[in-house]
Amino acid sequence: MAVDELDTAIVVELQRDGRQTNRELAERIGIAPSTCLERVRSLRGHGVIEGFHAEINLAAIGRPVQALIHVRLHPKIREAVEGFRDYVAALPETLAIFVVSGGDDFIIQVAVRDTGHLRDFVLDHISRHRNIADVRTSLVYDHIRKTSVEVLSSERPSPPRTGRK
Repeated sequence: MAVDELDTAIVVELQRDGRQTNRELAERIGIAPSTCLERVRSLRGHGVIEGFHAEINLAAIGRPVQALIHVRLHPKIREAVEGFRDYVAALPETLAIFVVSGGDDFIIQVAVRDTGHLRDFVLDHISRHRNIADVRTSLVYDHIRKTSVEVLSSERPSPPRTGRK
């Protein structure tokens, strides 16, 4: 789906406030409510908008400590990767799972009560898994998450000029 200027305006506005009514959204963008509703449905139907959610303050629910857990598996076979990914996704401490290339196979973002909870989580749920080759944990001091994503133009950026002719 090609995302045009109007679609981009809708996406930007919904990221700013996903709870606004269709009428409010249409008014802010300057289009008819019927057009707005049709565009939002199209964006959802094409998978541009995947859903809406509430952003939770982790400290307010007793999970102020975040960490990134770097994991290497052995053997690196599909069943091991998918099995571990699904296992970790089901754990309540898990916020995000990244299956990556390079030195690690996974980076797992977790939120826990305190460093004791983190230690127990790593020892009881991660390190004990049968396909683990290595585990490293990094404590997160600060976490800034962008709540909006810009739609980039489909044009490739021009290479930087070197000043040579």
